[in-house]
Amino acid sequence: MAFETLTDPDDPRLADYRCLTDVDLRTAFEPPHGLFIAEGELVLRRAVRAGYQLRSILVDSKRTDAVADLGAVTGAPVYAADQQVLQATTGFHVHRGLLASVHRRPLPAVADLLATAGRIAVMEDVNNHTNIGAIFRCAAALDINAVLLSPSCADPLYRRSVRVSMGEVFAIPYARLDDWPGGLKVVRDAGFRVLAMTLAPDAVDLDKLSADDRRRPALLLGAEGPGLTAAAVANADVAVKIPMSGGVDSLNVAAAAAVAFWEISRDR
Repeated sequence: MAFETLTDPDDPRLADYRCLTDVDLRTAFEPPHGLFIAEGELVLRRAVRAGYQLRSILVDSKRTDAVADLGAVTGAPVYAADQQVLQATTGFHVHRGLLASVHRRPLPAVADLLATAGRIAVMEDVNNHTNIGAIFRCAAALDINAVLLSPSCADPLYRRSVRVSMGEVFAIPYARLDDWPGGLKVVRDAGFRVLAMTLAPDAVDLDKLSADDRRRPALLLGAEGPGLTAAAVANADVAVKIPMSGGVDSLNVAAAAAVAFWEISRDR
């Protein structure tokens, strides 16, 4: 495999990889340029397996053998640099030794996604990248077929989200509901029962849901801390909760998602 050794952090070929720790800058840069950054060999291979097209690969000069086949198979240019150049470019020590700039794909239409799914997750205002990645990983593991995001949710293809998901964001189709929370009517009209996770006193324990509510569930999850808005709950069919003990009132949203996904999928 041929690769190009880069020695200058200001090399224009490294433009996609600059300042990766600056969330605001990357959020403003990546989606408009139609790219995202994959970090680590496992995540990168899952992106390739899922059919994503690579723009370029950036690898620690000591680890070029690890991506020899990827450069050959994908045809993407492979840039090699030492850790000093990698850190000066990205803003952090690239201990996994491998990054890739990857082309985004158009998101599916909401109607198309709903037509083929049996169980979905819907997120409102979940803007923490770690939680987004963890929820996608849980969705892939626990038989959730698709994810819908409110307009204010964080980007599932942001580098940290992708890394936390272990690349499972590539396995779960997702779309954004631009009309929020009115778009939940589209979900209900597609035959789903929207189950709003809330601490409301009248919320139904998940394990007590009726057969009708379980048949085609859309689990609605809110942000860490504030939870779902009143408007979102009002647009749901049923308020639900995880039965708790020990005086604990709630779980982290990703942990709650894992428990709830298992419960609504256990009769699959």
